[in-house]
Amino acid sequence: QVQLVESGGGLVQAGGSLRLSCAASGGTLRNYAMGWFRQAPGKEREFVAAISWSGGRTNYADSAKGRFTISRDNAKNTVYLQMNNPKPEDTGVYYCNTVVWGTVRAGFDYWGQGTQVTVSS
Repeated sequence: QVQLVESGGGLVQAGGSLRLSCAASGGTLRNYAMGWFRQAPGKEREFVAAISWSGGRTNYADSAKGRFTISRDNAKNTVYLQMNNPKPEDTGVYYCNTVVWGTVRAGFDYWGQGTQVTVSS
């Protein structure tokens, strides 16, 4: 099965920027719509952003619109999340997964280890 490995998280000040990466091994992501999800302490995992298999279409949660940008490089089998102007409420563990396009549901029923993002005020 395709393994997903997230990276790029860390501590960032509010108003700064951070870029997350999701690399796949054991298979190709080019046939899948991909998405980013996050889980804050004590909360359910939630949808953040999605991108179509070609990269031509994107969807964002309201909380991410205007600040985050999802992109992909199918040649590198990698998906990115550019986080600009992060806020403390963006703190959490960020995960990538396939996405059922048109929904906020993850496609794979398994997850990677995620990458921790902490935004300080």
